[in-house]
Amino acid sequence: MKRLTSHAACAAARVALAAFTATVALATPAFAQTVKVTSLGGIDGEFCPQDRALVFEDPNGTRILYDPGRTVAGAGDPRLGKIDIILVSHMHGDHVGNAHNKAPNSGSCESPDMSVSALPNTSAVEIALAKKSKIVTGSEMPPFFAAKLKANGGNPADSVLARFGGSVTLGGVRIATVLALHSNGVDPDFIGGELGKAMKDAGIAGDVGTATGYVLRFSNGLVAYLSGDTGIVADQERVVHDYYKASLAVMNMGDGFTTGPAEAAYVINELVKPASVIASHANEVGTVNGKVRPGSKTEAFVKASKVPVHVPLSGVTMAFDANGKCTAGC
Repeated sequence: MKRLTSHAACAAARVALAAFTATVALATPAFAQTVKVTSLGGIDGEFCPQDRALVFEDPNGTRILYDPGRTVAGAGDPRLGKIDIILVSHMHGDHVGNAHNKAPNSGSCESPDMSVSALPNTSAVEIALAKKSKIVTGSEMPPFFAAKLKANGGNPADSVLARFGGSVTLGGVRIATVLALHSNGVDPDFIGGELGKAMKDAGIAGDVGTATGYVLRFSNGLVAYLSGDTGIVADQERVVHDYYKASLAVMNMGDGFTTGPAEAAYVINELVKPASVIASHANEVGTVNGKVRPGSKTEAFVKASKVPVHVPLSGVTMAFDANGKCTAGC
């Protein structure tokens, strides 16, 4: 048997211990009504540059995959299990999945493997086809996904619209879309053919409307805000906090392409004001040996936030109660 490196062995041990602890906790009556959140990142036990994908499991068993990105190893990734719903915040390849790793833990945290192309279908479509999942999106994205599903023998009706100001309820989870201030062009490589080539030559992308964030209301009453890639917007206070009253947030904070750590902390501290927040989209090596890396943007966000920040270590399941408090795995 091949001997693990000390780093890999430590990471595997940490993930196994955290998984065991979470399993024991979640099996007790006190935690029966929690929402489980698991990161499907690049390297077990770490928070890495390409990590986007999170699986939310409602107490009733409904499982939601958010932004599969490049770290879910295709539809055959053994970590996926049952997936009922897929949410895509916008069409950029690191969120919808233009490529992915060949297997979990391939590559390294610093240099993740992205050797398998998902063009022209996207990882989201390939997973939906294999898992018989619904793809729920807002803006003008649903027709794109419906066409991809149909072209690959799937059911176009499995692409479901949740337009701003409205919501859909699937599997006992209410899903609403909210504003995310970010570009949302469709790469011509997703379109293909002569049209895709002409668009690529002209340097333009397809238009599928604005990017989206999500607000999820789970069956235990937990309301979670998934920011997507966004800047600071007034809706984070007036809509997400005042109207939906989100108590858990997943906040993208990697800077350059989305809010930076200081801006993200402002959103959390002054606008959304949840009970706790999960950091996301760091675009950096956020942890080393499972600990927040000193001098990182992740550390800056943790220090600036006035509420508990939970760093999503790949393969570790966290549990949140109706009030947004982490009760296990954090």
